[in-house]
Amino acid sequence: MRLVGDDTFAAFGLPGTPGTDAFWAAARAPVSIPDGDGWITLFLWRGSSAASVDFESWSEPVALGRFGDTDCWYAEVRMPARLRVTYQFRVGEEAYADPFNPVGAGGDRSIAATPDAPAQPHWPAVGADGVLPLPRTRIRWASERLGGRRTVRVHPAGGGGPVVLLLDGDDWLYLHPAMSAFDSAVEKGEMPPVTLVFLPARDRDAEFACRPELWEAVRDELLPLVAESGVTADPDRLVVAGQSLGGLSAMYAALEFPGLVSRVACQSGSFWWTSDAMGAADPLGGAVGGAIAARLRAGCELSGLRVAFDVGEHETRMLPHGEAVEVLAEQAGATVRVSRSASGHDRAGWRHALLRDVAWVLGTP
Repeated sequence: MRLVGDDTFAAFGLPGTPGTDAFWAAARAPVSIPDGDGWITLFLWRGSSAASVDFESWSEPVALGRFGDTDCWYAEVRMPARLRVTYQFRVGEEAYADPFNPVGAGGDRSIAATPDAPAQPHWPAVGADGVLPLPRTRIRWASERLGGRRTVRVHPAGGGGPVVLLLDGDDWLYLHPAMSAFDSAVEKGEMPPVTLVFLPARDRDAEFACRPELWEAVRDELLPLVAESGVTADPDRLVVAGQSLGGLSAMYAALEFPGLVSRVACQSGSFWWTSDAMGAADPLGGAVGGAIAARLRAGCELSGLRVAFDVGEHETRMLPHGEAVEVLAEQAGATVRVSRSASGHDRAGWRHALLRDVAWVLGTP
C-alpha cells in the first residue's frame, strides 16, 4: 500500500488541481483502476489534520498523505479482486464516514467495493446521514432466563410467514437496511413472505457461546411473545440467521435444539471457538473446527437440518474451520449449501448471502 504521486489523480478520473474548490466539487471516492489481478483504489479526505482509513477486518489502517499544503489527503490502496469492505476515516480519536461515498453503514462507516465485486440487489444505498426504517412492532422482552431487558423488533415482510430470527439484530436495523432488503426480495418473488425478528445481543461473548441459555429463552420466552404480538408469524418454521459468533450459536442450536432449529443461514461462523479459545493469544490457532466439529465427530444425526454456510473468500484463517464443519455437517446427514462471499469478515460482504441463504433454507431455488 502506498501513496499516489502528484500526477496520478487524472488516472482515477479526477481532473483538476487537488485542494481547489473545482476539484472538491467534482470529487468522488473511492474509485478503483485495474492493477494486475486486483485493483488500486483511491481514497480521499478533506481536512486540516492527518487522517487514516481504517478497514473492518481486511487490512491494517492506512495513513493518508497530504497533497502539498492543501486540505486534500489521499491514499491508494492495493485491493484484491472481488472485495467489499466496510471502512471509516480516523482523525485523532474521531471516526467518520466517507463524505464522498453514498453507500454507508451507520453514521460513521462506509462501504467500498471493487468493480468486480458481485452486485447486492435489494440493498438500498443509504448514506451516513440516512435514517433506516424500523419495524412498527416492538416487543419488550424481560428475560428470566437471560436476565435484563431488551427491545426486539418484528417485521412481517410480504405479510409475514416463517420466523427468521436475525441474531445481532441491531446491526441489521441500524447499520444495514435488512428490513428494506427483505421486503424487496419478497416483492420480487425471490423468497416467500417471512416474519423478521431482530434479536439484539447484550453480551455476545456469553450469549453466543456454545451454551443452552439463549436457546432455552428463545424457545420458552421469545417465540411465545412473537406469537402474541399480533404479527402474522409461523414459529414452527424457524430460520436462524447468524454471523461470526452468531453463526456459531446458530449451528450450536441446530445440534442441541433440533426440535427448535432445523434451518440455519450461517455466515462466517466462528467455528474456531472452544471453551478456552477466547482467552488464548491466538484464538484461531486451535483445533480445526473447534467445539462444533468435535461435537459433530462425536456423532449427530442431522437429516432434518437444512443449513447454508457462507464464508468470506478473503478470510484465509477462517476458511479451514468453516470447511471442517461444512463437511462434517453433510456427512451427518444435513442438506448443505456452501458459498464464498467477496469479502473478509465483514457484514457488508454477508448481506447478499443473508437473503439468498434464507430463501434457500426455506426451499426457494
